[in-house]
Amino acid sequence: MDTAATPEFDRSIEDIGNSVWLEHTNTTVPDQVKAVLFYITGLGLTRDPYIMTGLENMWVNIGRSQIHMPARPVAQVLRGHTAIVQPDRAALLKRLEYVAPKLAGTHFAYKDCGDYVEATCPWGNKIRVYEPDTKRFGDVILGMPYVEFNVPPQTAEGISRFYSQVIKAPAHVVDQPEGRAARVKVGHNQHLVFRETSDPIPEYDGHHLQIYIADFSGPHRWLKEHGLITEESDQFQYRFKDIVDPQNGAVLYRIEHEVRSITHPLYARPLVNRNPVQTNRNYRPGYDSGYWSTPHES
Repeated sequence: MDTAATPEFDRSIEDIGNSVWLEHTNTTVPDQVKAVLFYITGLGLTRDPYIMTGLENMWVNIGRSQIHMPARPVAQVLRGHTAIVQPDRAALLKRLEYVAPKLAGTHFAYKDCGDYVEATCPWGNKIRVYEPDTKRFGDVILGMPYVEFNVPPQTAEGISRFYSQVIKAPAHVVDQPEGRAARVKVGHNQHLVFRETSDPIPEYDGHHLQIYIADFSGPHRWLKEHGLITEESDQFQYRFKDIVDPQNGAVLYRIEHEVRSITHPLYARPLVNRNPVQTNRNYRPGYDSGYWSTPHES
């Protein structure tokens, strides 16, 4: 007879909620060459080799997530910043130093902030690159753990209610030194953060984010009843822009959400991610992908 005590687990830790994956953000760019220099050469990310390989758009892989960059005359700028987890800060800083002269005259900038490296794209989008940290980001080695948006004061509570009640994504309000924020779980080790600020917030320019949700029809029903659906894309996708307080209908923030079902043909498509340390000058077989250092690296 087995007398060992039955282990007890807090199963709620593994709850994700209705949103199972933050797949991409989307900001337009007017120049693919500069985008390649910043995102591919500088940050060390990977251009998707299978989809949007022409000049009309560019998809950049970050682990299981992406940044989409359609080519348009006017650039879009996310009102906040995107976080990336990536190993090897020293190698990142060397790459950013290399592209700096080639991006002179743009908004490009970078600095080591201690906890992260902040890099600004040629059009002003801010990227914070963190090294892997299991306590903070879970087991993510390469990925997009959160996207943070700047929102007006006294909106965090209502935004938290919207995601909890309408999208059925776990959300709560946190008070931190950086300011009060609504923190929304939108995937495994992935969050949207809506940080209150008294600073001026630029007008919304049309950039968007994309999530996959399990209960696809429930949020759609509520959003449609309240006149918030902006696009009935197809059987697997719809869009909305306004985040409202479900208590009174007040519009709190605008960011377009591209909402997909988990039956969408693109759901969980495997993404190629290269090892940016590997070059033609220091090449070693077997290290093109899946590894973030090589034996000969100094």
